[in-house]
Amino acid sequence: MGSTSTPTDLSDFLRARRSRLTPEDVGLAPAAGRRRVAGLRREEVARTANISVDYYTRMEQGRVTGASPDILDALATALRLDDVEARHLQRLAGAGSRPRHRRAAPVEERPQTVRPTLRTMLESLHGMPALVMGRGMTVLAWNRAAAALLGDFASMDPADRNLAKLVLLHPASRSRYAHRDVCARETVAYLRLEAGLYPDDPVLTSVVSELTLRSAEFRTLWAEHPVQDRTSGTKAFHHPVVGELRVAYETLRAADDPRQALLVYTPADSASADALRLLLDWTADAPAAAALSHGHR
Repeated sequence: MGSTSTPTDLSDFLRARRSRLTPEDVGLAPAAGRRRVAGLRREEVARTANISVDYYTRMEQGRVTGASPDILDALATALRLDDVEARHLQRLAGAGSRPRHRRAAPVEERPQTVRPTLRTMLESLHGMPALVMGRGMTVLAWNRAAAALLGDFASMDPADRNLAKLVLLHPASRSRYAHRDVCARETVAYLRLEAGLYPDDPVLTSVVSELTLRSAEFRTLWAEHPVQDRTSGTKAFHHPVVGELRVAYETLRAADDPRQALLVYTPADSASADALRLLLDWTADAPAAAALSHGHR
């Protein structure tokens, strides 16, 4: 796979988005008779966006180049896209309007190194799970609390230190994440977002290729074209040591290096705070080498 994004992605994205809507969703009267396919018809999308059916059909078939911003805005409104999805549509339409000059992945890709500021912040977070995430959701560094909550990154092969692989390929994730199906969809949606931003990144392409090969669930979700950027929220866990706990997470990115982020997890309630303290006490005797790691230094 030479790229995570192809010219057909715009067509697939438009079809996926109209399939999730009904005429009632966009203020149209339901059509008489049985509908052959789920979702809006092409003519209904075109009518709602105030463009011709022929133009929209050619656009969905990948036969339109250089769609104007006004048309893309009208389509985003018609398809009820949120801000993240609308920007994704603009990127896909822009990529499809000019020839793509793909570069081959280099034989050796210099690994990301943890930013000094993020490393300092990570080292200061003793009682809270935290990690540094790089390209393609690769885990570049983590603290002992993150390893206790999410998994022993130090014992993993470096190629497997990846949040997307952890969720979609590790059997233990099905029991550890309380809402694991939601977590899987959010993970795929973030990879789709990153693929729209950096379609030729060899690290991201490698992750997507492996997930495509090894996970039928990933293939199904990837084909649905979810797009989402969750920079904060909550996650619930069924931890094998301490049981139920909920954490709030925040994603901190540097403006000049958005491809590297510090993820910090904090207890969402008092019971979870007690569970996290118990977990850290239980792992206090872990080997020093696993207490803090900087994946590639």
